[in-house]
Amino acid sequence: MAIYELRTYTAIVGKLSELVELYKTQGWPVLEKHPKKLVGYFTGDIGAINQLIHIWKFDDDADRRAFWAGVYNDPEFMAFAKQIRPLMLSQENKLMLNAPWGPQP
Repeated sequence: MAIYELRTYTAIVGKLSELVELYKTQGWPVLEKHPKKLVGYFTGDIGAINQLIHIWKFDDDADRRAFWAGVYNDPEFMAFAKQIRPLMLSQENKLMLNAPWGPQP
C-alpha cells in the first residue's frame, strides 16, 4: 500500500521567499537526481502564509526509508540543508495512507 508523506516547513516570518529560492536553485536540482517520489511542492496562501509544503509518494515504508537514506547521504543535499535550516521555524511530517475510495494520486 502506498504511503504519502506530507512535509510542512514553516519559515521564519519574512524568510519564505529566501527558502523557496534556495529550494528552486539548489534543493530541487539535487533532489531531482534521486528516484522520482515527489507529488508536488506548494506554498501556503491563506492562513499558512509562511509555509512550504511538499507531498511525497512511496511504495511502502521500506521505499520511504531507502529514499530518505539516499538523500541524507548525498553531500550536495546536506550542504543545501545546512543553508535552509536557519530559515525554518519548524518542520512537521505526517504519514498518510490512501482512503479506499475516490481518486488516487
